[in-house]
Amino acid sequence: MKKTDVIIIGAGPVGLFAVHQLGIKGLKAVVIDNLDKAGGQCIELYPDKPIYDIPAVPECTGEQLTTRLLEQIKPFKTDLFLNERVDEVYQEKDNWIVKTSSKKEFVASSIIIAGGVGSFEPRKLSLKQAESLEGKSIFYSVKNKEKFKNKNISIFGGGDSALDWALELSKFSKITLIHRRNEFRGAQHTLSEIKKLEKKGKISIKTPCQIESLDSEKKLKSITIKFDNGKLEKIPTDTILGFFGLIMKLGPIAEWGLNMDKKTIQVNSENFETNKKGIFAAGDICSYPGKLKLILSGFHEVALASVECFKRARPNEKYKFEFTTSSKTIQGRLGKK
Repeated sequence: MKKTDVIIIGAGPVGLFAVHQLGIKGLKAVVIDNLDKAGGQCIELYPDKPIYDIPAVPECTGEQLTTRLLEQIKPFKTDLFLNERVDEVYQEKDNWIVKTSSKKEFVASSIIIAGGVGSFEPRKLSLKQAESLEGKSIFYSVKNKEKFKNKNISIFGGGDSALDWALELSKFSKITLIHRRNEFRGAQHTLSEIKKLEKKGKISIKTPCQIESLDSEKKLKSITIKFDNGKLEKIPTDTILGFFGLIMKLGPIAEWGLNMDKKTIQVNSENFETNKKGIFAAGDICSYPGKLKLILSGFHEVALASVECFKRARPNEKYKFEFTTSSKTIQGRLGKK
């Protein structure tokens, strides 16, 4: 059994920043994530997609943000346990015990759940032929946009992911944007840009319709879509990108006795503690009045949660707030002179 100060569940941006906030307070942490790499949704769903709401960083991709956060926490030499699902959590006196899917055990005075929206997987095409083409001609995320150059791409979806990738990939591929409704849910600015490209013949928009069939043998040649009025249309397609949303699965978290609000965990906004003393939740998985699902909100949440974690891990020490610019103690921990 590995003893530490704090167990962080989730290696996305919020979980990684929690390592930093705990580390500058002198606390040790371990990070557990069921994905095979750090970065959470940023890496799994949009590693190449620009992010614009990180303070002082005008633009960065999900991959770049993850890389920078990992660089930031290097001084703390934190162990990341990837491909591990937390199966069991229980209390023993003032500590929490965590058991994982590979039978590893951890003990700490605090747990921070920074698991995004829990385990997730993309909603997929329901057509029988689709499964055999997955990863070859049919994709549900873009991990390397270079692989989508000079293609006939049919993009399905009406949200930000569909619109953003239609705009981005139209720079070097022929794009057909297909949605089951006439109205799109994505950002109005992006949609306006797409409409401009439609007038120039660089993007084709098809609504309201859904996919009817695939024309494929060893590889995809075309698709047939069906409009709401019953009309069928065949579209030359060698690549499909489907952004139908995600199926969210909380998994074992739902059985830990936490106050749940639909698929989120209720916390107080003073220190982001749940109804269980010593268990905190931050990022998309937590809810409270005024909650905004932004990465920067998650950063704020773990910053405050880390203070309470310090008090639990060091009950005989008084917590002293210090600015990182002036604290010699903090700079010493980061190897600065």
